[in-house]
Amino acid sequence: MNEPSAAKPVPEPAQLLINLLKLGSFISGPMRDGVCDPAEISANELRVIMPLAGEGELAGHDLVEITGLPAMNVSRAIATLHERGWIEDAIDPDNRRRRPVRLSEAGHEAYRRTQPYFDVVADAVLGTLTTRQRAQLASLTDKVNARLITWIREHHAEVKLAKPDQDG
Repeated sequence: MNEPSAAKPVPEPAQLLINLLKLGSFISGPMRDGVCDPAEISANELRVIMPLAGEGELAGHDLVEITGLPAMNVSRAIATLHERGWIEDAIDPDNRRRRPVRLSEAGHEAYRRTQPYFDVVADAVLGTLTTRQRAQLASLTDKVNARLITWIREHHAEVKLAKPDQDG
């Protein structure tokens, strides 16, 4: 005879944050093994390419804030991506000192080539979720991402992110 299970207590926000950090740590392995290695790109290079693909032109300090990577790691990734021809320099007409970069056509193509690898990892990690669970996860991650973007804008006003209506 199975006894009804007690409802799980709702975690406090700090515990949810810890759970998200744990998720972020755990996802690194499948991303490295399933996306980076087959696509022949380092995890840091991928972490730099992804916001460039989504946000457009960004400077190194923007990428540091968005990716959470140390400045030296971002700098190295930018240098390597420049050498590969995957990013190119851009000009910020409002600030001549700011040095943004953007994906080149070759960079956009390289990013597109990673998509099948993302699909494999996504299926392995999220494939057992129901349609409803995927919709819930999408809604929740959109809300958390929106709050994170707001945090970055409030605490680091110099970071150039897409306009609020483009945050999705």
